[in-house]
Amino acid sequence: MLETKKQLESLGITVRRILRNPTPAQLYEHSILYEHGAVTATGALATSSGEKTGHSPKDKRIVAHPQSSGDIWWGEVNMKIDEDTFMLNRQRAVDYLNTRDLLYVVDGYAGWDPKYRLKVRVICERAYHALFVHNMLVRPSIADLAAFGEPDYVIYSAGKFPADPEVSPSIGSRTSVNMSFERGECVILGTQYAGEMKKGVFTMMNYLMPRQGVLSMHCSANEGERGDVTLLFGLSETGKTALATDPKRMFIGDDEHCWTDEGIFNVEGGCYAKSIHLSADHQPECFDAIRFGTVLENAVYDDRTRQVDYRDASLAEHPRAAYPLEFIPNAKVPSLGGHPKNIIFLTCDAFGVLPPVSRLAPAQAAYYFISGYTAKAGDMEAGSVEPAPCCSACFGAEFLVWHPIQYAQMLAERMRRHGSRAWLLNTGWSGGPSGAGRRLPMEYTRAVVDAIHAGALDDCPAAIDPHFGLEVPTACPGVPPELLAPKQTWPDPEAYDREAKKLCERFQKNFAKYEVAAGREIRDAGPKG
Repeated sequence: MLETKKQLESLGITVRRILRNPTPAQLYEHSILYEHGAVTATGALATSSGEKTGHSPKDKRIVAHPQSSGDIWWGEVNMKIDEDTFMLNRQRAVDYLNTRDLLYVVDGYAGWDPKYRLKVRVICERAYHALFVHNMLVRPSIADLAAFGEPDYVIYSAGKFPADPEVSPSIGSRTSVNMSFERGECVILGTQYAGEMKKGVFTMMNYLMPRQGVLSMHCSANEGERGDVTLLFGLSETGKTALATDPKRMFIGDDEHCWTDEGIFNVEGGCYAKSIHLSADHQPECFDAIRFGTVLENAVYDDRTRQVDYRDASLAEHPRAAYPLEFIPNAKVPSLGGHPKNIIFLTCDAFGVLPPVSRLAPAQAAYYFISGYTAKAGDMEAGSVEPAPCCSACFGAEFLVWHPIQYAQMLAERMRRHGSRAWLLNTGWSGGPSGAGRRLPMEYTRAVVDAIHAGALDDCPAAIDPHFGLEVPTACPGVPPELLAPKQTWPDPEAYDREAKKLCERFQKNFAKYEVAAGREIRDAGPKG
């Protein structure tokens, strides 16, 4: 403890009362006493993140330093801040934290592979933040903590205190998340949303890992009885977490992984899962994980019974639950696996034109990986019936540091080297767009995933889709054959062709900003029109 105190003093933290690596029980007590926390009927700790109930990607800033600046994909995702402004914000956070009566310090690792893991220290004022970090980082043993030493990365979580936009024109609002790769520090001001700490760690890994020849990925992962690993990429509402928590397979992780020369490892020690519409019927593993030790952020519960209403999004669009990996019954701990046999890109195509499953060559995999496509159903109440397309590079653009092409090239190279198969799965609509067609039942999507794991689709007969150039299996166990060819499910084939052509044009328009860096092979692997 004396060593930790000296380390904190070297950072400018001089608060007299510091609780280092407290237990979940201690943090429950503090949250209830000091933060209006509550215990739900299943034993989870219900909390509120205040005004900010989601990630603030437009408020992220990275120090433009000569050592790293040339490696960073500058633009809307990674916006610049100068070192002087970073230091002013850092001092603002330190000064504020030093006014608190009590601070929490949590040490942990980012990454289950000891060869690549990052030692992370979080300094925060809220008990629920400390419990969140305890759950989400890889938890060191008592012996590991005793020998922890200096951290590689420090997060100053001072979210109750706002940033000052007058400090610099590069600070856009009173919320500011500032990162310095050279200092190994992240400063959080003006937001108490716990996910900012998680994504701050992931952003650091997305910078450091490619420098070591390691591919960092925003995906879930699981493993079969024969040691066959599957990666599942997908944006919100595509089924990434639901399909990863397959009771027939070992669960490696739900969100952040790295692919090394030895195999894959999970970056995190826990899950930060959306809890809206959660039910015991559809996601029993996640539902049962919400118990003592879990942080339930921005969920609505009954004051008397403490029963949670998972249908109520009045406090946040996406309430979340943060729990340790071990709360999933079939979790694999340590969370390591071999080289992936299958890579699955999940897309919820609300236009209803993509096939339920397609085989991808490595160049196609790179194209659809860079595109990161999904589409949300149209909002009739808001007057928008047309589905809304969404493209997020590498299925997680807001967390990338290097140019998306570099991650995509690393993915394609690893696929070729290790013989990984790639697949594009549509978990969206069939027979027409949302409002006209119908959502593909989850049972069929699960049947497709089971067939991939069984190898039933590896060499089966396939047809080439004339619009997208995709190799589409003509048969899949457990799936009606007519669903595999989307044009056949539409009552008006010509309407299908028109909608498919429009989606091809959307892909091409989105990819235009990457095609020079991507090169001809990847560009030519995209939709044909």
